[in-house]
Amino acid sequence: MAGGPKWRKILYENQGVPDNYVDKSFLEELQKNLYTRTYSYQSLVVESGIITQQLSSVCIFVVSFMYMEEKSLSPQFLVLVTSLTTLALYFVNIWLTTCTHQEEKSHRTYVDDVKTAMMYLGVSFILSPVLVSLTETISTDTIYAMTTIMLLANLLCHDYTAASNRVPGALSLSGAIFASVCLASRLHTTWHAFATVTFSFQLFALWPVLRRRLQRYFSTGGQVAMTTVITAATFSAAASITAVGAVLYSLAFVFITFICPAWLIALYPYKNNIYGPWDEAEIKEEIHNR
Repeated sequence: MAGGPKWRKILYENQGVPDNYVDKSFLEELQKNLYTRTYSYQSLVVESGIITQQLSSVCIFVVSFMYMEEKSLSPQFLVLVTSLTTLALYFVNIWLTTCTHQEEKSHRTYVDDVKTAMMYLGVSFILSPVLVSLTETISTDTIYAMTTIMLLANLLCHDYTAASNRVPGALSLSGAIFASVCLASRLHTTWHAFATVTFSFQLFALWPVLRRRLQRYFSTGGQVAMTTVITAATFSAAASITAVGAVLYSLAFVFITFICPAWLIALYPYKNNIYGPWDEAEIKEEIHNR
């Protein structure tokens, strides 16, 4: 190309060079790390509380099952306490909805919510006798293995963003409900099965929605306080059952809250995204109002 016409980045014209030829001007458009974010360790530690809160929900659910299996917790008492707590948090959710102007308007009324709750409770109670004997032919070890896999799926597939107002993702919620059905089939009575399934729905479907709204409403200090209270309650509940479980929960909390943020900050400088003329073209369609 020396002494000839200037090379152009086109393929529809014969320039006397191979199609894969480029000159020095090709890399002049090279750009690196255009959309990188600057993280602070403190903010990452605070945001990691969202993950530990979901982990705490899983631990509390397992602890409640172990208490009912040992007949230390009455299923009627669990249903009563969780129902009253859900009712109180329902009014908290209404208050948050009126206080935050970012919420989308809903056409549902209080009567619609009551009808939905009563329908769910009725169907769950009617199906509870079936759940108790649903997995009689399956070994307990298999049930516990499936429960572990489903709860891990709940943790891995859960939507940890604060922007969504919807019920958690289908796979995450389905994993939690499937795990509750598996554990309910290993308990003693219809009331045990009903309490387990109902508590799982309250814990994995309703609580995350309210938790997101609390996350957007309260400041950083409020988020830290909520994470601290939930973590302390979960640790106490786990320690009342088994010291090993409490230690494992503590190690997971320390790893997620303090080690992973430091790990991310240490590895982030190695991020190297490059942008240039080799990127695929993006066709943007403009809609004009006529």
